[in-house]
Amino acid sequence: MDPRLSWTAREAVAALRRREVAPHELVALAADRIAAVDPVLRAMTTLCVDRAARAAHRIETPDPIPRGYLYGLPIAVKDLIPVAGVRTTWGSRIFADHVSTQSDYEVERLEAKGALIIGKTNTPEFGAGAQTFNDVVGTTVNPWNTALTPGGSSGGSAVALATGQAWLANGTDLGGSLRIPASFTATVGLRPTPGRVPYGPRIRPQDTLSVHGPMARTVGDCALLLDTQAGADPRDPLSYPEPEVPFVEHIDRALTTGRVTGANGRQLSVAWSRDLGLFPVDAETAEVCESAVRRLEHLHVSVATAHPNLSGAEDCFQVLRAELFAAQHRDTLAKYREKLKPEVVWNIEKGLALDAIQVTDARRQKAGMIAAAMTFFATYDILALPTTIVPPFDHRRRHLDAFGDHRFATYVSWLAPTFAITLLGCPALSLPVGFTKSGLPVGLQLVAAHRDEARLLALAALLEADLGLALELPIDPRSGRT
Repeated sequence: MDPRLSWTAREAVAALRRREVAPHELVALAADRIAAVDPVLRAMTTLCVDRAARAAHRIETPDPIPRGYLYGLPIAVKDLIPVAGVRTTWGSRIFADHVSTQSDYEVERLEAKGALIIGKTNTPEFGAGAQTFNDVVGTTVNPWNTALTPGGSSGGSAVALATGQAWLANGTDLGGSLRIPASFTATVGLRPTPGRVPYGPRIRPQDTLSVHGPMARTVGDCALLLDTQAGADPRDPLSYPEPEVPFVEHIDRALTTGRVTGANGRQLSVAWSRDLGLFPVDAETAEVCESAVRRLEHLHVSVATAHPNLSGAEDCFQVLRAELFAAQHRDTLAKYREKLKPEVVWNIEKGLALDAIQVTDARRQKAGMIAAAMTFFATYDILALPTTIVPPFDHRRRHLDAFGDHRFATYVSWLAPTFAITLLGCPALSLPVGFTKSGLPVGLQLVAAHRDEARLLALAALLEADLGLALELPIDPRSGRT
């Protein structure tokens, strides 16, 4: 493996800034790596190497230099996110040959800040489900064991990062689509506060369930991409200005001082919860996560066992998710029903069958959980819990339908650790914190109060440095069995 593939994104950007490497060299390097490993992994859906190479020769350093400027770094974009002139399929055979004429607002921002889009990454149809497969390119597999799933729906982005096909990638997150594949591949995925990363156009521009966010191999790289993505866009009514201090500076300060301060200057306080009182958890997964949390105690962090009351989270999420699916895909169902996967049909129909009382009750319940979270974060700075209830599983399974004696009612029911947090609107990050005895990655989910990404990233960077796991990536695909 070319050693430049092992550069962090921050190292690569620094080399580009100093002109020690040219953008077109990294484009060619990424293209060669994709050709070498992706036939096995199927992380990429569409390559746009020629487009990136042309853009590489047009990269010029602006004055003044904007925050998060990438100097011609190749990145990957999830195939739910349109890029002008590039095929965007949304993981659906309905759109297998669709070429976008307009880029998403986020893509415009990324390219304006010096990103070179090397290709699109695989996703399940319309991002539905946490297992990355579709009828357009097939199933994306996990590089730590190619018999297993990398999770989803940003599974392609996570695998591209883990195997050195890109230095940065973006994703989307409704019920855990950034966080779950990060956990399953030993990468970092951040679901930011709604509005932190502007995107669109979209049917429901004020919806807070779905967000765009950064994915990376390290917390520092994740912060770099968030600095690139974040900021106000007049076309996105939820968006708001970038913070006064860049996210990477918060990380560098934490790593220099060896500590992160809690709200109002107090000692940082972390609350650990094994299951939020809501779901079963694989014992080994819980043990790896709790062991990582306990390490925080020697990093000047107080640790307690607590969580906000999120009872009823699944019913609430299922209603609001279904309502969103109906709004987004009702016309597609009417026209292309026979071409949609059954899970998508079910979700749209569930949304169309809802009545006003069900929707109103779910919204009121969500408001109550947000209030509970605000009270909780007045005492604790960070909530820590497992990102997933199990390690990666057989990629031939469409979803996890049971765990032990517990059976899951729907194809998203097993995502409770992430969709419960979605309802709060809080930033949440999945950090790799260890491996099972069989060598499978385990992710710890760290959650902060609204708009407190800076403190969240700083603590994650401290723990990452203490654990030393970021050096594990990138890897070559490892064949295995279930």
